[in-house]
Amino acid sequence: MQGTVDGFNYGLVTPLVAYLMACLGGALGLRCTTRAMLVTRSWRPGWLALGSAAIGSGIWTMHFIAMMGFTIEHTPIRYDWLMTFASLAVAIVMVGVGIFIVGYRGARGTALFTGGTVTGLGIASMHYLGMAGMHLDGQLTYNTFTVSVSVVIAMGAATASLWAAGQVRGFLWSVGAALIMGLAVTGMHYTGMAALDVHVSGTSEPSVGGSPAELLAPMLIGPLAFLVLAGVVVLLDPLMVMGKPTAQPVERKPGIPAHSEIPRTAHRPARHPARHLRRPLAHRRPRAPQNR
Repeated sequence: MQGTVDGFNYGLVTPLVAYLMACLGGALGLRCTTRAMLVTRSWRPGWLALGSAAIGSGIWTMHFIAMMGFTIEHTPIRYDWLMTFASLAVAIVMVGVGIFIVGYRGARGTALFTGGTVTGLGIASMHYLGMAGMHLDGQLTYNTFTVSVSVVIAMGAATASLWAAGQVRGFLWSVGAALIMGLAVTGMHYTGMAALDVHVSGTSEPSVGGSPAELLAPMLIGPLAFLVLAGVVVLLDPLMVMGKPTAQPVERKPGIPAHSEIPRTAHRPARHPARHLRRPLAHRRPRAPQNR
C-alpha cells in the first residue's frame, strides 16, 4: 500500500523557520570563513572550525525542523538516535573540509570548485543520512533523477556562497551569501523530499526510535545553543561587521627606527599650482650674479 506523504503538516511555518535556521547557520559560518581569510595562519584554523560547526549545525537543525511537518498516512514515524546525530557529525566534517580548502587555497579556480563540491555533498549527505534514520512500517524509495537534481542544487549554491564569502566585501555581502546558502539547503531538502516514495506495509507502530517531538528538545538545547554562542563570538569581533583586514605590524629594517610611524596630522589643503605661476618669467630675479 502506498502511503500519502505530507511535508507541510503545519503549513508554511516549518519551511519558513527551517529556512531562517539555515540562513542563520550560513551567515555565522560564512562570516567566520571571511574572518579566517583576514587573519594570520595561527588563528585561521580556529575561525574555519567555528564556521564549519556553525554551518553544519544550521543545516542539521533546518532539516529536522522541516521534518516536524513531515507525516505519512497510516504509519507513525520514529527516528534512530544514533543515525540522526551521525548525520550532524557528517555535515560538520564534510562542510569543514570544503571550508578549509577555500580558507587556505582561496575562493577561486580549482579550490573553489573543490570546496563547493565537498560542501554541497556534505549538505546532501546530511539530508539522506537523516532520512535513513527514519523508522516506519514501510519502505522508502527515491527517484534517481530528482535525487541527482537535489545534489546539484546543493553543490551549485554552496559553491556560489563560498565564492561570495571569499570576496570579503563587507557584512551585507556575507548576508547575501547566507541567503543563497539557506536557499540551497532548503531547496535541496524539499527537492529531495519530492523524490521520496513511501510504500506502507501495515499499521503497526515501530518499536524503536524517537518521535520528531522528542528530537526537538536536544535540537534546541544543543545545536541552537551553539549557534547562539557562535553568534556572540561573531558580534564581539570588531572586524566581523566591517570585513577589513587587521593592521599588520611595522616591520623593523636596518636604518629605520623602531617607532617610525608617521603621526596623524590635520589635513591641509594643497597649495594651488597657479600661485607659483603668477610671477612672469621676465621679472624673476636671477639666481647667479651676471658680469657687467
